Amino acid sequence: MFQQVLREVVDNTDGGVASLLMGFDGIPVDQYLRDGTDVDIESVGMEYSVILRSVMHAAEMLESGKAKEFAVRAERLLTIVRLLNDDYFVAVALSPGGNVGKARFLLRTRSPKLLADLE
Repeated sequence: MFQQVLREVVDNTDGGVASLLMGFDGIPVDQYLRDGTDVDIESVGMEYSVILRSVMHAAEMLESGKAKEFAVRAERLLTIVRLLNDDYFVAVALSPGGNVGKARFLLRTRSPKLLADLE
């Protein structure tokens, strides 16, 4: 059920390598890795879930509204995270030259499907 959406985001994004649906408690719901990928997307999600809580808190403290999206660009991996609700987020990992715009679009347009399946 989640696997189809996660696969679609990775396979339809140039440079997409992995995707993950995870709770803020650090427990993964589902993940997808492109064949030949050695990214430990579960560990990426667990580590970023801690940072996400801080970002969400900072957005509230600054009265800028709820955080919706978060991105981390590192030397070997670009990770885009979309917050689904107060309990879950979806993330996609891209190679450094990956198509960020397409990944963001797919996360935004596929998030309602993930939310519906979570309920």
